[in-house]
Amino acid sequence: MTNQNADERPGIAAAIVVNGGRVLMVRRRVSEGQLSWQFPAGEIELGEAREDAAVRETQEETGLTVAAVKLLGERVHPKTGRVMSYTACEVVGGTAYVADTEELAELAWVAHDEIPEYVPYGLFEPVQEYLDAVLVS
Repeated sequence: MTNQNADERPGIAAAIVVNGGRVLMVRRRVSEGQLSWQFPAGEIELGEAREDAAVRETQEETGLTVAAVKLLGERVHPKTGRVMSYTACEVVGGTAYVADTEELAELAWVAHDEIPEYVPYGLFEPVQEYLDAVLVS
């Protein structure tokens, strides 16, 4: 890990994609620390809005076309030290698959009560609150 601080590295935009009562999660080929399963996400490009980056990364990683619904929140991630933004998204078209085979190993549509199996250390509170409201257990 370099000595750069969060301000010097691009932020990471994550997409919280809910469809059919489940949330989309992806498993990276290379884990970031304890992170294995996470939401589709990637670096925000220069001049790109956080919400647009979440939409783009979802398309690149999973082949799904999504639209940003609302920004749920932002934080410095406790495990990676990166500035993270989380955007709720809805599916506009396509079928999810591992589109970026270099970056992703697999993906899953996860039911509300299965989330702790994928993310045992818990979710960012605004994301958890959003999923509690929109997912039916």
